[in-house]
Formats: sequence, C-alpha cells, structure tokens
Amino acid sequence: MAEDKYNRKNPAVKRILQEVKEMQSNPSDDFMSLPLEENIFEWQFAIRGPRDSEFEGGIYHGRIQLPAEYPFKPPSFMLLTPNGRFETQTKICLSISNHHPEHWQPSWSVRTALVAVIAFMPTSPNGALGSLDYTKEERRALAIKSREASPKFGSPERQKLIDEIHEYMLSKALPVPQGIQDPVAQTSNEESEGQQTPDQDIEVAAENEPHPAEDDEIVEEPNQPPSNAYVAEGSSLVPAAPTNEQQLLHKVEPRVPKQADDRLLTWAAFGLTIAIVVLLLKKFMKADGHSAVFVNES
Repeated sequence: MAEDKYNRKNPAVKRILQEVKEMQSNPSDDFMSLPLEENIFEWQFAIRGPRDSEFEGGIYHGRIQLPAEYPFKPPSFMLLTPNGRFETQTKICLSISNHHPEHWQPSWSVRTALVAVIAFMPTSPNGALGSLDYTKEERRALAIKSREASPKFGSPERQKLIDEIHEYMLSKALPVPQGIQDPVAQTSNEESEGQQTPDQDIEVAAENEPHPAEDDEIVEEPNQPPSNAYVAEGSSLVPAAPTNEQQLLHKVEPRVPKQADDRLLTWAAFGLTIAIVVLLLKKFMKADGHSAVFVNES
C-alpha cells in the first residue's frame, strides 16, 4: 500500500485507518466490514440476521459511505441483500445515519453502526424512509435465500470484496433454524436432505488503500464504545443494558431477604426509641440536679 496516496495527519483518514485495524484485529461472528482499496471512505459489510427473529440464519450485505468530515458527521447506509425490512440500493433512515445528524456521536464507529443495524432489523419500520414491512414468512424465505450467494453490485473490486466478506460470514454461520432447509447445504442430488455448515475459515483481505486527502491538524480520537454499547429502541439508538459478561466484572453485593429487612427495621426503630428515652431521662436528671443546687444555695 503506497503511503504517498493518503495523508495520515488528516483526522478522517487517521480515524478510518484506526477502525480498519480494529476491525481486522478483533473480528466478530455477527458482522464483517472493510473499505475498498481505492477509497477508504466506502465500506462493504455483511451482518448476520439477529437470533430468535425471522431474519435468523440470513447474511445481509450492504454499503457504508463515510463523509469527508467523519467521525464528526454520520455515515449513510444502503442494504444490497433483499431482506423484507429495508429497501435495497436505497439510503435507509436510521438514527445513526445521515438522515438524523443531530443524533450522531463522534464516539460511534463503523462497528457501533453495524451492531445498531442488526438491532434495528426486528423493530417496526413505522413508515421510515427505505423501510419495508414484509410478513415473517416472507422474511424467513429471504433469510435462507441470502445464504446462496453474495449480491452483485458495482465494480469488480467491490464485487471481489463482497464475495470475500460473504465467504467469511458463511464460515462463521450458525446452522439455520430447525425445520428450514438451507440452500447452501444442499448437494447436487435432489434426494439428499443432509445439511451442513461450512467450516472452512476464509481469511478476509487485509490491505485497504485510502485516497489522498488534504492536510489537516491531528486530533485525538475519542475512545471507542463497546460493540454492544447501544441497542435500537423504536427508531433511536440508546445505551444497552450490561451483558452477562459486563455484569460479572462488577462485584455483586449480597441481597438481604425482605423478611430480614423488616426485622432489621423493627430493631432499628426499637433501638432508636430506647436511645431517645435515655436521652430524655439524662436531661431530666440533669435539670433536677440544677434545681436542687439552686435550692441549697438559697
């Protein structure tokens, strides 16, 4: 990768290269995304359909276009795989997209956005731009069909990256839900009913070459939030509840049973009453002593 083709001091370039490195060093089974070699501002991605939904088992491809002002302005998103939730080859409206720049936070990243897109899939479309409202049966059928092959889109370079990402996602794919036939696992013999999950680990191309950018000052990038830091709620992205793993990182204080709580409150009240009585007696005795002294002196 020729270093004279881009300027590492440019804030957007510096941030994007950081995210590319993080995506490669910390891959996920639920998504994969990499930029084009000729343009690091355009990313191809694939996400796994969320579990326990009609999208389960599906592999959905899309494109992310990062603005020149990234990460201070939000990206745009486009789905390429028919899915029954979002229109294909149309910029979709999400709270993390350029349709709602007021919601975007510079601390969010491509990884955060992909987690959010997965979370948005089972939500109600509510008439949002680029949304579809197919039946669950239609979506299940599209989920299974999505595994057959990657979508065809754009230049040969784009298609090569799309195909590589698809193979990676297939290598990490879980078996399709029971009772649904997986077209990827079918053999050429129509009588065969066996299903299998590809177990060959496909390595995704690591080189991504950015385009030249104008010189700019170096800025410090904010710390990246965890992948699961946000979830979809309606049409917005909100902080997620801590996962089991996160909860284990914190010491859990033992809870006292409710009955024990009541007993403690009763004893505390009783002790407080005794203390007040003793205090009053001391004051009374002290006052009485002063009165006796006064009488003697008289």
